[in-house]
Amino acid sequence: MEEAEIIELAKSKDEKAFEELVNRYKRTIEKFAFQFGIAEETIPDIVQETFIKIYRKLHQYHTGKFSTWIYQITLNVTRDFYRKRKREFSLLDKARKTQMLEQASSYYFEKEEHLFLHECIQQMEVKYKVPLILYYFHDKTYEEIAGILKIKLPSVKTRIHRGKNKLKQLYEKAEGREVYMNG
Repeated sequence: MEEAEIIELAKSKDEKAFEELVNRYKRTIEKFAFQFGIAEETIPDIVQETFIKIYRKLHQYHTGKFSTWIYQITLNVTRDFYRKRKREFSLLDKARKTQMLEQASSYYFEKEEHLFLHECIQQMEVKYKVPLILYYFHDKTYEEIAGILKIKLPSVKTRIHRGKNKLKQLYEKAEGREVYMNG
């Protein structure tokens, strides 16, 4: 069945159709939330909240790429999550988070080296982090990213360019610490 048909059925409250949407987009939402910096134990909450919002707002979706609309909602849910949980982590929390990241890396990343890159990305400002994640890890075009973030195309290009430069600096700085710490 085509996605457009499934969406229309889901709009008419067809549970099987909505379940099909969940099956199609759950992994994408999980991966995006994790790459955005959401702790693994909280990802199911983010996914659930995202699908609740999708269900409630599905009647508002009319045109454009459905996946772009899904990313917009996921981004808003993760931003809301961060606003609600703005607090500093203790050293114990940071150690626990690092251990969970290592366990989660095999599920969310194809290569183990991507975990190191992920940690560098988490240090970046959101305005650079999100476009890089969408472009490099979710294969979104500049146009799709502009639609998801609701910004102009030149802004996307600028943020990706600046983001790559900032990421390179963070990566080299962190890599230097790794070498220093290891010997």
